[in-house]
Amino acid sequence: MIELRHLRYFHAVADTLSFSRAAELLHMAQPPLSRQIRQLEQCLQVTLIDRESRPIALTVAGKFYYEQTRHVVSRLREIEDDTRRLAQGGKTWFGIGFVPSVMCGALPDLIRRFRLAEPGVETGFTELMTIAQATALKLGRIDVGFGRLPLHDPEIACVTLMHEPLLAAMPAGHPLLEQGAVTMAALADQPLVVYPARPRPGYADQVLDLFARRGLRPAATREANEMQTALGLVAAGLGVALVPASARHAHGNGVAYCAIADAGVTSPVIMNCRAGDGGALLARFRAMAQVCLATPSG
Repeated sequence: MIELRHLRYFHAVADTLSFSRAAELLHMAQPPLSRQIRQLEQCLQVTLIDRESRPIALTVAGKFYYEQTRHVVSRLREIEDDTRRLAQGGKTWFGIGFVPSVMCGALPDLIRRFRLAEPGVETGFTELMTIAQATALKLGRIDVGFGRLPLHDPEIACVTLMHEPLLAAMPAGHPLLEQGAVTMAALADQPLVVYPARPRPGYADQVLDLFARRGLRPAATREANEMQTALGLVAAGLGVALVPASARHAHGNGVAYCAIADAGVTSPVIMNCRAGDGGALLARFRAMAQVCLATPSG
């Protein structure tokens, strides 16, 4: 089984291209380091290092594995550094998870206010799809999450802070823009770009459901992995997309935004926490969030 130490050892060797130098940096003898790298190669069933080369070199598989695991090792080092810094400074850590689209709205202002109000707290941020936030909360990786989908999990407490209106993103110059406000029926006649493609269910399904509840089905559907990609496809004339109103400045030239005439075309902003978490810091954050983000339903 591959363990974190294998990644550490492999990256030390890959960075130095020397078993002896890597062993020095790791404060260990060279023979056990060589054995650990052999174990890693046996687990993967590939050769990562060309030991016949002088100096040693990464194989094609080794280069690929190095690149694919580099962010894991880097993130682990960051966590270790942050942990030591917190311990030395005596600060409290507070983790916030979020879906990218909520960062276009009032969440940055909430975070700024929170950090000013709680100078003794080290705030961490993790971009997570809504479904992944449930796992992160249970594992203690984050203390609060902001998403757009309800989590039907008894261990997670969800509070809907607001219902954000959606806008129709269309290619600049699209004929429907002349109407001022476009209907969902008119949008259903256009190719629709939805995001994210994964995970599902997600915001894409939320958008499709807004059509289905009105007895509508888009003429064609194209998937994108993230909002910026979806807006790029819109700018290229490949369809229209429904995006939160706060995201209207997320893409530059080539995209225009139009209000939607139908009532109730909104997306919720939901705050997720561990059920039963009575921490004072979380309580203060939640109270601040409800003041900063809560608005009447659209």
